[in-house]
Amino acid sequence: MGMRILCMACASILSVLSAEIVAPCVAAEGRLQKIAETKQLRVCSWPDYYAISFRNPRTGALEGLDAELAPAFAADLGVRLTVVESSFPRFIDDLLSDRCDVGMFAIGATPARAQHVAFSQPYLRSGIYAVTTQTNDGIRRWEDLDRADNVVVVQKDTYMDGYARSAMKAARIVAVNRPQEREEEVQSGRADAFLTDYPYGQRMLAFHPWARLIVPDVPVQPTPYAYAVAPGDAEWLERVNAFVTAIKADGRLESIAARYNLTPIVARD
Repeated sequence: MGMRILCMACASILSVLSAEIVAPCVAAEGRLQKIAETKQLRVCSWPDYYAISFRNPRTGALEGLDAELAPAFAADLGVRLTVVESSFPRFIDDLLSDRCDVGMFAIGATPARAQHVAFSQPYLRSGIYAVTTQTNDGIRRWEDLDRADNVVVVQKDTYMDGYARSAMKAARIVAVNRPQEREEEVQSGRADAFLTDYPYGQRMLAFHPWARLIVPDVPVQPTPYAYAVAPGDAEWLERVNAFVTAIKADGRLESIAARYNLTPIVARD
């Protein structure tokens, strides 16, 4: 019995030592080396983000600023691109579970998200806008939103959700899971307006004749949009930042953004 316990103890010690030896090797490899070895860049993308990474319903192809910049980044790295479908509620888990190497779909770099992932320098910056109907005469200006009996819809876990709950005192705030639920609630009359950002506001104007955009006189909570990576890999974050710096310097960011009417929110600094 004593010998058996001794053997089990030795095995346990060896197991711990092996883990300590292997773990630094895995960490030392780094994501940049892994991308070079696999010859693949896995990009998390949300395929319903108009002008950013929007799946064209006719062709099935992704269109938008990041839909073009993702393959450009892969080309810069000399590897092939693999697009991994993700979303705002899911991208943090996707990065931390190694489903993708980088999130590239205009992710708001909020303090809450920065507790879980690392962000590149910003390449876009958007404030908050509201969408109501053409027939809603009660909401003509931003100040009209926060009134008693108004129902304002936000998408859960977005920075619009946090803003509405802290800044709006009279209106009733309703959070929904899907982006399309916001417009469904407004169009049906169950809500008076929903909060969104600049790209999605442009989508509403492009596809929905009933929609009217409410633009605040002073930008409301301007938020930097950046690329997101799993924390703890300084070399990989530096390489992502180098790409952002390059597309700003060589004009790629400006020229592609202009094609999708995103020039007003390009972050040039």
